[in-house]
Amino acid sequence: MAVTADQVREQLRKIKGPGGDDLVSSGKLSEIAVTNGKVFMSITVDASAVKAWEPVRKAAEDAVRAIPGISSALIALTAERAGGQQQAAPRPGPQGHGGARTAPGVPGIDAVIAVASGKGGVGKSTTAVNLALGLRDLGMKVGVLDADIYGPSMPRLLAIKGRPEMIEGRMLKPMESYGMKAMSIGFLIEEETPMIWRGPMVMSAITQMLREVDWGNLDVLVVDMPPGTGDAQLTLAQQVPLAGAVIVSTPQDLALIDARRGIAMFRKVDVPVFGIVENMSYFLCPHCGKRSDIFSHGGARKEADRLGVPFLGEVPLELEIRETSDAGLPIVATKPDSPHAKIYREIAERVRAGLEQKRGGRAAPKIVIES
Repeated sequence: MAVTADQVREQLRKIKGPGGDDLVSSGKLSEIAVTNGKVFMSITVDASAVKAWEPVRKAAEDAVRAIPGISSALIALTAERAGGQQQAAPRPGPQGHGGARTAPGVPGIDAVIAVASGKGGVGKSTTAVNLALGLRDLGMKVGVLDADIYGPSMPRLLAIKGRPEMIEGRMLKPMESYGMKAMSIGFLIEEETPMIWRGPMVMSAITQMLREVDWGNLDVLVVDMPPGTGDAQLTLAQQVPLAGAVIVSTPQDLALIDARRGIAMFRKVDVPVFGIVENMSYFLCPHCGKRSDIFSHGGARKEADRLGVPFLGEVPLELEIRETSDAGLPIVATKPDSPHAKIYREIAERVRAGLEQKRGGRAAPKIVIES
């Protein structure tokens, strides 16, 4: 028989908050969502009390996971300012210059790279997975984190099914495919389940997938970011010192406007931009060989020159790339001798060069959200 929200709620009555009230009576619980043995909820507390409530959140997750029939639980800790303005939980770490906190890296991971886009639909996730495979082909130990909470793509792109195992009490064992470790919220929910989450819940989920996954030793973790310039990007910049970002855009003006915003956002939070990839750059007809610039051409290269960032390469609008991606057979892994796989590997070489140039233990920036 399926576990109900009421059963979860009864279990949570056993968990006491810092003030002595049980978690349910405290009034800090959100609605409880139970889907196929998976539980999602949030605990909303004042920002100043985050540190005191973190052990409560962990105890609540452990209690829910102990319910027979529950396969996984994700409880987000949501921090609020007085007056209801939400903010991310303060990031841990020693005091830096001027009292600013610095965020530690993820143990075992040498560098974290964000793959981002200003808008959806530009092929960011396909670029991210093939870039990761290109870095793998350069001899690097690579992991992929799917941080696109609302539209996770990695389970399909990497043809991964099943759930991550729980190890050492509360750490998740990442899934593996094509010689890379991977983690995605898509491994914990059904493909068609909508993620109707507030920003702070998204931020907490990303933090957990970064720090409560046994990534082992990696040279680089490639993070597939959600589109836009919002909570997820800010959270990642707060929680880990990003080595740099790769911006994916199509050539037309509307996409480039959003790409500019993405570059400006990363620069504002002091994250190096490795460069821009122009995706769907052109189309070669497979029948007549005629080239068509469906979305214009060269816009991303011109924008990179204008903004003073590297241009990483052009990826064509190609049926074979789409077909292999939809089938969970990314082209760099399954057709390594194809001209399109070569393009991705060349992009990976340029990203590795940027990584080596900018490596050096840069601390995460202090981020101030102006109201």
